[in-house]
Amino acid sequence: MDELLLPVQRLLGAAWPTVWTLVKIFVIVIPLTLAVAYLTLAERKIIGWMQVRIGPNRVGPLGLLQPFADVFKLIFKEIVVPTGASRTLFFVAPVMSIGPALAAWAVIPFDDGLVLANVNAGLLYILAMTSTGVYGVILAGWASNSKYAFLGCLRSAAQIVSYEIAMGFALVGVLMAASSLNISDIVRNQSGGLSHWYIWPLFPLFVVYLVSGIAETNRHPFDVAEGESEIVAGFHVEYSGVTFAVFFLAEYMNMILVSALCSIMFLGGWLSPWPTIPDGFPGFSPRCAAFCSSFSGYGRRFRATATTRSCAWAGRCSFRSRWCGSCFSAR
Repeated sequence: MDELLLPVQRLLGAAWPTVWTLVKIFVIVIPLTLAVAYLTLAERKIIGWMQVRIGPNRVGPLGLLQPFADVFKLIFKEIVVPTGASRTLFFVAPVMSIGPALAAWAVIPFDDGLVLANVNAGLLYILAMTSTGVYGVILAGWASNSKYAFLGCLRSAAQIVSYEIAMGFALVGVLMAASSLNISDIVRNQSGGLSHWYIWPLFPLFVVYLVSGIAETNRHPFDVAEGESEIVAGFHVEYSGVTFAVFFLAEYMNMILVSALCSIMFLGGWLSPWPTIPDGFPGFSPRCAAFCSSFSGYGRRFRATATTRSCAWAGRCSFRSRWCGSCFSAR
């Protein structure tokens, strides 16, 4: 690989390190954005199946281009700033949410040596980045000049800060077991097969981390920030267009990040569970996808679908997804 890049390196000269870093950033960000897009499509499909309807199926074959239609719609929609809102903070808040969600991926190793920044304090860096995301939530509620948004930001910030403490203590156990803050070293210390993974000796901490991760990303049943009593979205109720899309993107990126960390810290990361299977990214991605499905609540929704489909008004009630007692248990 180095031999193939050598002519380009000579051509760019002193600009090569900057260009190469930007290329690696794009290689991480673009697949991550596509993963977010199709994770939302999968969630909409499953919720549609749960509510006895088809779900998105018009744009592209089997509705696979629906995420791109949503992106174009949100880009061209007008950004409405509420009267009396602080315009500067109103636009800074989405950046404060998406920034840490993207920056944390700089130290995530996808394979042995395949990492953007192999820093020794990688675990501490991730804890710092995930903790600063709460400032975007607080700014969004405060700058919107809306009581509903302000109450939503207080609920969400209190929940994020509370479960961040439990998540941090769970990762301290991994730190003590690995005796390193370097995430790649934590994965290497789990080498030797399935029996050497940290999930077995640290299973209580694994459960604490998993529950705390679901709560920190505002997923069901910890989605109190959405404000069911006010029928509003929570802290970003006053946002529209691309600013709302940025909050949505940050939430799902954090969900994938916590899933990746769960796989790295407790399930061996890129390491294979059996010696006959080679190590690498193909083994890491399915574990991350499995945790993403649990964070999205797919398992709970599948179990709850039986309750929804047994409703006598299934297929006829226009309020079943929110108000009906049977369907509310499945939401």
